[in-house]
Amino acid sequence: MTIESKAAETKDSAEKTMKDAEKTLRALVDRLEKGVQEALDVAASRGKVYAEGAGEQLETAQKYVTERVQEKPLTATLAALGAGVLIGLLLSGRNR
Repeated sequence: MTIESKAAETKDSAEKTMKDAEKTLRALVDRLEKGVQEALDVAASRGKVYAEGAGEQLETAQKYVTERVQEKPLTATLAALGAGVLIGLLLSGRNR
């Protein structure tokens, strides 16, 4: 066997190995893409469920606050005024 034939055989073997590696790598990439897409789908569906739940809780809280303000408007006004003064003091203290 000559050096040229051994070189050609080595070249063919290397090309086959490269093609096999490329096929394996493509299969792995396809599986990875599929897994990532499935994870994104699950995250999106869970996010929708959490968003709906948060929206319902916000609605309930808004109704509760509205009812309490309508029951005791003076108390609610004084509480809001007190909270505003407290926030103003906290913010002005930070600038000193």
